Amino acid sequence: MKKIAILVGSLRKDSYNRKMANALVSLAPPSLQFEFVAFDNLPFYSEDREVNPPSEWVEFRKRVASFDGLLFVTPEYNRSIPGALKNALDVGSRPSGQGVWRKKPAAVMTVSPGPVGGFGANHHLRQTLVCLDVATMAQPEAYIGSAKDLFDENGALASERTRDFARRFIETFAAWVHALSPPPTH
Repeated sequence: MKKIAILVGSLRKDSYNRKMANALVSLAPPSLQFEFVAFDNLPFYSEDREVNPPSEWVEFRKRVASFDGLLFVTPEYNRSIPGALKNALDVGSRPSGQGVWRKKPAAVMTVSPGPVGGFGANHHLRQTLVCLDVATMAQPEAYIGSAKDLFDENGALASERTRDFARRFIETFAAWVHALSPPPTH
């Protein structure tokens, strides 16, 4: 069993991205165990604070380091990723050479009410993950548009087509994680 951190870029409680993340969890193979990782309480990153890092940074870094893989589900804000997610990436990337993201397998899905499906955010996030040495799954690319029409009143995926794509995406991610994660040592 591989332990996967889910980082949802939208901080909104009832966001489309959180709904999609929940849908992905429900469709995932049992070989993955998911936990949502909050980052809305992280003080903004400044190298000056590394002398005595805030306890929120220390705890966040420890928590992320404990995972076998990363699943990012995020909206697009102004053709990029939300600032809170970028701050979390920055906090986890330091101190230099000790980042908690390094070498972890990851996948990116962007979900947006617009028709483009968060294409800009998806690629900005991937660009950042390259710099952080995260092994990001290349295919299938996942830009989910028209999000307001995808969920029923209970927050479940209403579209069979989207559910099938989400299932393929999360199954491919499971294979990616298992292929790149070292086997457990006894």
